[in-house]
Amino acid sequence: MRLREIREDRDIKQSALAKYLNIRQSTYSQYETGNRQLPIEALKSLAIYFNTSTDYILELTDIKKPYPRKQQ
Repeated sequence: MRLREIREDRDIKQSALAKYLNIRQSTYSQYETGNRQLPIEALKSLAIYFNTSTDYILELTDIKKPYPRKQQ
């Protein structure tokens, strides 16, 4: 996963993202290191926060641009 890379590129602290996700900083750290699986809802939230796709975060593509949003 690219969580650490994306976060560091934007100079964001783990604690800020943990607060955004309403989790502890240690939990977020475990997502970055792969010691804990990232829940789908957190993955979606991070894709929105970083304005990218879940595929980019999961390293399934190198294209940073997000997909068009679903019309509601």
